[in-house]
Amino acid sequence: MTSWANTGARDLHLDLRRAITPGTRGVRDVLLTALRDAVRSGRLEAGTVLPPSRSLAADLGLSRNTVADAYAELIAEGWLASRQGAGTWVVSPGRPNLPVRPRGIRATPTHNLMPGSPDVSAFPRAAWLASARRALNAAPTEALRMGDPRGRPELRDALAEYLSRTRGLHVSAEDVVICAGTRHAVELLAKVFGPDPIAVEAYGLFLFRDCIAAAGARTVPIGIDEMGAAVGELDDLDVPAVLLTPAHHYPHGVPLHPSRRSAVVDWAQRADGYLLEDDYDGEFRYDRQPVGALQSLAPQRVVYLGSPSKSLSPVLRLGWMVVPADLMDRVLAAAGNQQWYVDGIAQLTMAEFIRNGHYDKHIRRQRANYRRRRDALVDRLRQAVPEIGIGGVPAGLHLLLTLPAGTEAAVLQHAGDAGVALEGLSRARHPDVGAHVARPDGVVVNFGTPADHAFGAAVDALVDVLAQALWES
Repeated sequence: MTSWANTGARDLHLDLRRAITPGTRGVRDVLLTALRDAVRSGRLEAGTVLPPSRSLAADLGLSRNTVADAYAELIAEGWLASRQGAGTWVVSPGRPNLPVRPRGIRATPTHNLMPGSPDVSAFPRAAWLASARRALNAAPTEALRMGDPRGRPELRDALAEYLSRTRGLHVSAEDVVICAGTRHAVELLAKVFGPDPIAVEAYGLFLFRDCIAAAGARTVPIGIDEMGAAVGELDDLDVPAVLLTPAHHYPHGVPLHPSRRSAVVDWAQRADGYLLEDDYDGEFRYDRQPVGALQSLAPQRVVYLGSPSKSLSPVLRLGWMVVPADLMDRVLAAAGNQQWYVDGIAQLTMAEFIRNGHYDKHIRRQRANYRRRRDALVDRLRQAVPEIGIGGVPAGLHLLLTLPAGTEAAVLQHAGDAGVALEGLSRARHPDVGAHVARPDGVVVNFGTPADHAFGAAVDALVDVLAQALWES
């Protein structure tokens, strides 16, 4: 096999020989490894348009099907994106399946159904502005200086009351640390527990796996099924901590079963371990009773993580941790014992926003709105594409659509052509997941992102994409 592809107007160097490693099972695996390495190293930058599959196949002496299959796999994994008439290109790291701007390509999708954001058009601007005005008028001068490394006491006090009342936490203001979002919290905790490996769910946010790796720690997957994370597997691992989404698993949408909640607390106490509880969109439930926070069962064994990114907006760059007393010094040391990473005025505003009931009011209003959206989306999917499985219905802002085997890449391809941004289920799968964990095809659909006026058109476009892709398969 040659390691140089000359595609006429565009040269592409692929070192296929170096991609042959123990465990590669054939030419397709070699090509996949070479392309991933080229993107990961930055040699193929975001926006780089790749040669057509026919041209690349001819230059490398491979079959066109081999190259086309490799492109499809990398699109499903989030390394590449494609649109009819525009070719195939490298996407931005950390933004899978969203087009960047090669020539002739829209910078943003027409219909954004990617996970990670609520309907920001519903952001309560007037109430936020009024809260900022009141907070600044009441703030002492020292509030405009760097202060307690845990964050502003006003916000920590407001959060302690709110989390105790709404999520059942055992918490005081002294236990709360303000951070720049949940990802920042995970980065700090990776520094605390690294370089020891941290257990994570076999399916979960790749952003967390990436930031743990960037902090020098390794992640080890545990299984996931209809009862949530398979926490019994922790007994066979030598890890100091496990990162879980017990109220609403991402992306499967199931809560951790009560028996497993008890079992994982028992593991933490027996193994001197810690549970890192990501309370992923825990406020939004529709057809079930609220699931209390795991922290309430073992406050000294659980680090609770939360943020307003799914309730208000991710651009606030606000988050919080509730930290056991014996970890507090280590967490603050990981943060540099400074509060330089979060806007102090945003903290004061959020504290006022909570204290005056605006946050509760916004959550209740959006819960009703998202429930209406979810009902409309589920009804339409069941009528139009009944062969698709629908998961994650009782809570949260997303649905997991399970697809017929072998169709995930085709759905993502059609979605890209139609300007519909979706996330493939394979993107959430840990690269080291064991053979005992199911690997279904699927897509994650966030019904919370579109504005109200755009939601109906987004649903229509999604249904058309699914119907077309499945019909062709």
